[in-house]
Amino acid sequence: MASKGLIFIVDDDDLFRESVGQNLTDEGFTVEEFPDGPEALERLSGGTAPDLILLDWKMPRMNGIEVLKQYRGEGGQVPVIFLTVLSDQIYEEAALIGGAVDFIEKSRSFSILRRRIDLIVGGQRGHVEADGDGPLSLGPLSLDAESARAKWRDREVDLTVAEFAIVHHLASRPGRDCRYRELYDLVRGEGFHAGSGEDGYRTNVRSMIKRIRRKFEDLDPDFGEIDNYPGFGYRWRKPDED
Repeated sequence: MASKGLIFIVDDDDLFRESVGQNLTDEGFTVEEFPDGPEALERLSGGTAPDLILLDWKMPRMNGIEVLKQYRGEGGQVPVIFLTVLSDQIYEEAALIGGAVDFIEKSRSFSILRRRIDLIVGGQRGHVEADGDGPLSLGPLSLDAESARAKWRDREVDLTVAEFAIVHHLASRPGRDCRYRELYDLVRGEGFHAGSGEDGYRTNVRSMIKRIRRKFEDLDPDFGEIDNYPGFGYRWRKPDED
């Protein structure tokens, strides 16, 4: 049976690292484990490119954000998920701004982690969870669900797999307001909870939308297609709206 992909686990907690590694092996993935950042970076510098890196934040020698910064600085492009005990929004923001594609608390069930891994590794191989398989065009926006690529005015927008899923969901329903929870469940899994308070997921969605807008605005300072319906959610404007 062919492997579903190669995953690096970087974590100084031996028991946790071995437990996650065994679960992933049982799911059909090939796993390599590293007790700290320098060992993982050395392996990566040798030319080995996994499909995904699971990275802890609090580790000796180098913390996770330092590992990510060095890896990205050396040109590394492999998707990174932070898997950590830290739950404050400030850490998630720092991780995503630093180039991680997701941030998951260790207390979450393995099924949540597996779903995120399937989404990200699948996206790397040309598949993404979106509302359709064919291309979608809406005004200056072009989306290809098979490759998870987005273009705005014929220029590629550097979206993560999760960001692409949100843009595709909104753009395939122009003019329709999509609830915060609807967007959150799209990328995190139905029933998943994060952030502070019962409605903490709203903060997460606002952060994701903020990053998406910034990426479009980097290409087009006049970009304004994503509207907010305060207290409810977001929508993609119809092409004929003023």
